[in-house]
Amino acid sequence: MEIVFTDAALERLQNRMQGKKGFLKLKHDTEGCGCVVSGVAALWLVDKPEDNDTRILTNGPDLYLDYNTEVFFDEKMTIDARAGNHFSLKSPSEILNPAMKYYDKTEQNTGS
Repeated sequence: MEIVFTDAALERLQNRMQGKKGFLKLKHDTEGCGCVVSGVAALWLVDKPEDNDTRILTNGPDLYLDYNTEVFFDEKMTIDARAGNHFSLKSPSEILNPAMKYYDKTEQNTGS
């Protein structure tokens, strides 16, 4: 799998992460969707990758992805910055999420 960040996405991501430690994860988020195939892509900052996560090299920070959800993504994708502090996730054949959200799921953010 190949994922490329645009310059605008890298700048926005750096601003969102604000120097926090963690790992960036491309998440197939199914919360509130009712079914695993109805999930939506999101970017999560997590404290550590899970055992079933695969590292994906990018032109920016490494991304982690649960290998069980790879089927929901394309082989080549681009992450771009969009209006309203969102990102977009697209491939040469489709737009996977035109308003992908970023969530800080680290302990330093949740206070857990």
